[in-house]
Amino acid sequence: MSLRARFLPLLLAASTLPAGALPAQNAPRGAAAKRLADRNTARYDDTFRRYSKRFFGVGFDWRYFKAQGMAESGLDPTATSWVGAKGVMQLMPSTYRDIASHRKEFGAIDDPEWNIAAGIMHDRYLWTLWAKSISEPQRPAFMFGSYNAGEGTIMRAQSTAKDVVGSAAEWSHIEQVAPTVPRWRYRETLDYVRKIDRYYTGFDRKR
Repeated sequence: MSLRARFLPLLLAASTLPAGALPAQNAPRGAAAKRLADRNTARYDDTFRRYSKRFFGVGFDWRYFKAQGMAESGLDPTATSWVGAKGVMQLMPSTYRDIASHRKEFGAIDDPEWNIAAGIMHDRYLWTLWAKSISEPQRPAFMFGSYNAGEGTIMRAQSTAKDVVGSAAEWSHIEQVAPTVPRWRYRETLDYVRKIDRYYTGFDRKR
C-alpha cells in the first residue's frame, strides 16, 4: 500500500482516505529501507509525535514525518547540505529564521527538537497551500515534493501538466511532465517522494 493510500486525514474525525498509489518499489530497495528504519528505531519518535500532533492534529501518522527526516538527513542533526541546508529536516537558515520568528520558543537550527518542529510546521504550510487544488489522497506527494523543490517549481510543473496531460490533479501527472519542466532537478524530487514512502513502509507498525 502506498504513501498516498495510507496517509491519514488531517482530523481524527475525518474519514479514511481512498487509495492512490505511488510507483511500485522493488523488493531490494524496500528491504534496504526497512534496514534503515530498524537502525533508527525510536530515534526522535517523541519529538516527531509531539509536533505532528501540534501542527497537523491527532489524525496524522507522525511516522510520515520521521520518514521525511530519514530521507532528508538520515536523522543526522549535524547534517549540512552543499547548499547550506541544516539538521534533521535540512532547512535553509533563512527558512528556519522565518519560521522561528513566529515561534518564540524555537532555539537554534542545530537543535534537533526545533529543527524537526520547524520542518513539520513548514509541511503544514505546504499542506494548507495545496488544499485549494489537490485532494487529500494526492496532497502528501505535492507537500513533500514542494518541500524538496519549492512550491514555485511544483506549480510550474502543475501548469505544464495541465497543458500537456490535460490535468494536474495527481502526482503521476507531475511525474509525466517532470523532464520538460525547466530549472528543476526533477530526478532528485521524484526520488525523494519515493524514499519517504519506502522508509515509512519499513517502520515497525507496533510502535
